[in-house]
Amino acid sequence: MKKNTVTKTDLLTVHLHDKQSLSKVEIKKIMIPQNGKADYHLHHCSVVGYVVSGTLLFQVEGQRSYLIKAGEAFYEPKNQPILHFDNISDSSPLIFIAYYLLEGDEDLITLLPHKNE
Repeated sequence: MKKNTVTKTDLLTVHLHDKQSLSKVEIKKIMIPQNGKADYHLHHCSVVGYVVSGTLLFQVEGQRSYLIKAGEAFYEPKNQPILHFDNISDSSPLIFIAYYLLEGDEDLITLLPHKNE
């Protein structure tokens, strides 16, 4: 490979089933401390993200859970509760970039009442 060759790696393709008319995209860098867990929540917009460092335990309610490692991408579907968004490390933070695909002025996140697993 040439020294100055540009490379492209596919990380994630998401087909949005709801028709969306995007009006803006908000991009946030988020850090969850070691052993930290996001609250049970949902987003009123689709969210795609990229894990910069750490390993994420991710689960949309009603679906299987899986690990997402640094360099991998994730998708949080619009209006579907997120049961697990957890940093599984006991020694380092989870850092990720979230892209909120907004149609209007909807809230970025809605915390839901605690759910017993």
